[in-house]
Amino acid sequence: MLCALGAAACFGTASVLQAMAARAAEPGSGSGVDAALLLRALQQWRYVAGLGLDLLGFVLQVAALRSIPIYAVGAALAASLAVTAVVSTRLLDVRLSGVEWGAVGVVVAGLAMLGLASGAEGEQAGSDALRYAMLGTALGVLLIGAVAGRLPGRRRALALGLGSGFGFGVVEVSVRLIDDVSPGALLSNPATYALLLGGGAAFLLLTSALQKGSVTTATAGMVVGETVGPALVGVIWLGDRTREGLGWLAALGFVVAVAGALALARFGEAPVEDASAPARV
Repeated sequence: MLCALGAAACFGTASVLQAMAARAAEPGSGSGVDAALLLRALQQWRYVAGLGLDLLGFVLQVAALRSIPIYAVGAALAASLAVTAVVSTRLLDVRLSGVEWGAVGVVVAGLAMLGLASGAEGEQAGSDALRYAMLGTALGVLLIGAVAGRLPGRRRALALGLGSGFGFGVVEVSVRLIDDVSPGALLSNPATYALLLGGGAAFLLLTSALQKGSVTTATAGMVVGETVGPALVGVIWLGDRTREGLGWLAALGFVVAVAGALALARFGEAPVEDASAPARV
């Protein structure tokens, strides 16, 4: 759980640093993300530091997925929004209301419940059918992007955000389906391609969602997409379980943590008030 929380801290802090770089690269323009903006942002240490935190967060996420159930990791990663909210108060002068501080407390309480109730990760290796299903899901994420991009307004942002969440969920499950990391085994494992395609597609859809619609709506869709599906896959097909007699506490903690994260979904938006940038890379 410590690795999962560390990954959430990395992702949440990275989004703030990258937003600060985007603001400095194009102060007050409000023109959104484009190639030129990203190139200017990459010249700033804050953006590069954010990318470094994203990489560290991914390493910690992989470590967490190899030791605790997917449902616990997913809820912890959703809590990166709480990290973004708190860090924003320090670096971007964003003020949290009492209700919003309460939502942060709800996230923490939900994660504490999960930490108490989570057992070890499931011992089931996952079937080849599941590996190919993840690859098919990753391809489906691209299809979602092609269709969702044609939707109007709020529905487009929600569909793109949800699709990006599915892509990040594919990454979470695929990590568990890769047992042998030797070059030959990686190249022959469909989960490897699912991980790469799902992660890339998720980033593309999230970027498009943040450019073209409500960031709050897109972030909420992403949180739902990357938590619920992978949690079910972990429990049903990979053998993830809770400690004896604490299944109810794990379920309650999962719901509470995700609900708190959704309540803070606007903090996918708070750091990018002046210039839209991906909340997670």
